[in-house]
Amino acid sequence: MEARKVIGIDIGGTKVHLGVVKNGKVLEELKLSTPSQAPKAEILGKVTEGIKQLMDAEVAGIGIGVPGLVDEKNGIVLDVQNIPSWKEVHLKKHLEDYFKKPVYVANDANSFVAGVKIYGKGRDLENFVGVTLGTGIGTGIIIDNKLYTGAYSSAGEFGGIPYLDQTVEDYCSGKFFTKKFGVSGKVLQKRAEGGDAEALDIFNQFGHHLGNALKLMLFALSPEAIFLGGSVCKGYSFFKEAMEESISSFPFKLVKEQLVLECSEIESASILGAAALFKMRSLSGKVGSKMFV
Repeated sequence: MEARKVIGIDIGGTKVHLGVVKNGKVLEELKLSTPSQAPKAEILGKVTEGIKQLMDAEVAGIGIGVPGLVDEKNGIVLDVQNIPSWKEVHLKKHLEDYFKKPVYVANDANSFVAGVKIYGKGRDLENFVGVTLGTGIGTGIIIDNKLYTGAYSSAGEFGGIPYLDQTVEDYCSGKFFTKKFGVSGKVLQKRAEGGDAEALDIFNQFGHHLGNALKLMLFALSPEAIFLGGSVCKGYSFFKEAMEESISSFPFKLVKEQLVLECSEIESASILGAAALFKMRSLSGKVGSKMFV
């Protein structure tokens, strides 16, 4: 299996990122836009078309990360908040019937944290968290060298926790920029790079809120490290200081001082992780084999 290619896929609220992975390297990548309000069949068609472009005889199978609740055993996407039409999507069956290749479906944040664990700075850590910052916010959790998913891969859904007048996700993801200020994170970053005072202030506010959310994770999980990923991380330098200042009020000094907090250095960690989880599932012969030792 190690010498075979795997197609790793990261499905997001605005795009699908696909890559051909072999021996821990991404050989070829493809990104397709996905209108979040599109019907179920249209988005499924986009995913299928992307796989067709990358598929060849050397591909052993497909690993997919989805931003929502997943029935991993049966490969069913149960609910994706940022893609309203994606409820009860039998993704595994559809793709296996179409491509005649085995498919493994996981939560996208779990794919991300698996990528960091296997290929990044998480390889020597036993307890850490991976946080994806994109259209929404997701959290993957490693406890004692195991990927902890809970029921329906829903562990770590901190974005749904009530916060101020809404939820953590409304203040700690791309939604904060689009819903409250009517601007995308990408545009905001360009403005901040040009020294725009309003853009810098918005990133400062974002960092403050994100720091508060990360404190919740410190209370709940006491991780050695928190690695950030996702498109919003491209503006990391603009919200880093406010985020760290917010975290500075965490009461347990040892946890705070020993914490590693940074953006993951691994590009395409989510598709690498999705491919890795597929391999782990295939090699073990059972769903749920997620030990990294």
